[in-house]
Parts: sequence; C-alpha cells; structure tokens
Amino acid sequence: MAEQKDKNGRRAKSLKTTDKKTAGTSAQNAAPKSKKETKPKKKSDLSRKKLVKQVGETLRKTYPNPSCALTHRSPFELLVATILSAQCTDKRVNQVTPELFRRFPDAQAFANADVGEIGEAIKSCGFYRSKALNISRASKTLVEKYGGQVPDDFQKLRELPGVGCKTANCVLGNAFGIASGFVVDTHVLRLSRKIGLSDETTPEKVEADLNSLFPKEEWIDASHRLILLGRQYCVARRPKCDVCPLNNCCLKRP
Repeated sequence: MAEQKDKNGRRAKSLKTTDKKTAGTSAQNAAPKSKKETKPKKKSDLSRKKLVKQVGETLRKTYPNPSCALTHRSPFELLVATILSAQCTDKRVNQVTPELFRRFPDAQAFANADVGEIGEAIKSCGFYRSKALNISRASKTLVEKYGGQVPDDFQKLRELPGVGCKTANCVLGNAFGIASGFVVDTHVLRLSRKIGLSDETTPEKVEADLNSLFPKEEWIDASHRLILLGRQYCVARRPKCDVCPLNNCCLKRP
C-alpha cells in the first residue's frame, strides 16, 4: 500500500508539473494583442444635433448673406460655369466665362460650335476636352428637348451630360431658388468630416447626412457658408483653427 501510494503521489506531481509547463508554453506562444486602430468616434444623434445647431448659428452670424461665387446672368450660364468648376477654382472659372459667353451667348451657340473650339476657350480650367464635350452635348440636349432653356427639375438636369448631383443642386438652388439638396464640393466634403457633421467619405453619402441634419430651408445658404468657411479659415493645407469661428465646437478630425 505504501508503494502504491508513493507511485500515485509521484504520478500526480508529474501531471501537475506538465500542466504548468503546457500553460507556460501556451502563454508564450500566444500572439501579443495588437492595439486597435483608433477611429473617429461616431457622434450620437443627440450630440450631432447639438453640434449642427452650434455650427448653424455661428455660420449665420459669420456669413449673414452668402451667395454663389460663380458669376452668372442666367441658369444656362450657371450650368456651364458649374461644369467648368469641377477640379478647378471658382476664381479661374470667373476669369474664363466672360469671354466664353461673349463668343457663345446661349445653348444654341454652344450646340452649333465645334467641340474643339469650345475646348480651346476653356483650356485653362483643366480637363478641357471632357468638359467641352459635356457642354456641347448638354447644350444640344437643351435645344432639342427644352427649347434651349434649363429645366428647373432635378431628374431632367441629372440626365444632361456632365451634370451630377452637385451641379444639379447648385443650378436649382442658385438659379431657381429650389432647395433640392446640399451642394457638396471639395470644401463641403472635407469640412463635414473635419467638423463632425458626417462620418462618410463620398459626396453622395455626405449630402444625405447634411440633408437630414439641416432644415430644408437652410440647404442653399448653409452650403455657401461651409464653402466660404473652407476658403477663408479651414484651408486644406494650413487650417487657421486659432481664428476660426467654429474653433470651440469643431472636432478637428483629420
């Protein structure tokens, strides 16, 4: 009995030692926990509404009477100018359009013109070949379908060559006073995320967020105000956060 007990004792000790070794080996082989990438926290609906209220009130005081930066005298001129503004500054577009509209005063004139001739006139705006082709095709469609006039309908505008949501919203808002949606240009796209108004990264999704956050009657002016803020304070490369009117409420996200 003493021998059997001794064997059992040694066996139990051996098993216990093995368990400890196995546990130690497992702990050593376990992969170290990687630090989770820090992502911008999504704001709750309540906190975001509070942010929108602060942003709206501040921007209304900063820019009480905003207006479209693109110089135009008619819905058609605004349509052409907005097409030209893609990947180009409004300042450059405003330098090009006076002579452009002198040579081609309406949709009929653009429809009759050679695409190459239009391209040469808008060359300094960049991507001039595709823009000239879109302007020519859009002008021909306007002449054929709408008597050379720009329709005040979102879907009809979207069917025109070179016209996306941004262009359609811009034309309807500024030429007709129709709030069809936020104008999400590069400034609005960048500021919406930086301020904390949206977590999205595409113009379509950012527009949907802004449309749901701001009252419809503010869509037109609020778009202008964000654009003005982007030009004056929230410059892409060197934002002037210390003097920005939204410094106290902006999340300053990258």
